[in-house]
Amino acid sequence: MKAKNGILKGEIKVKNGKLLKCKIELDDNKIKNIRITGDFFMYPEEKIYELEEILKGIVLDKKKLNEAISKFLENVEIIGASKEDFIKVVLEAK
Repeated sequence: MKAKNGILKGEIKVKNGKLLKCKIELDDNKIKNIRITGDFFMYPEEKIYELEEILKGIVLDKKKLNEAISKFLENVEIIGASKEDFIKVVLEAK
């Protein structure tokens, strides 16, 4: 059964044993709040907050997450994690 409400946590090990985590607050299976942390760098670094804002309101679904994250990361550099890692850690929370 999928979570529809509540606070969820996801954690995965990415390439080279680095850690990627997220904490999600769900409301009716949509992301109400999200915080992504871990052993990665994003340039410009303040973009992580923009990603978190973009994910708010999105249904916890692989296709929807892939669309939103892929579009966002077109103009952002990430070191230590991949687009797939971000999608996986959010889905891991459910």
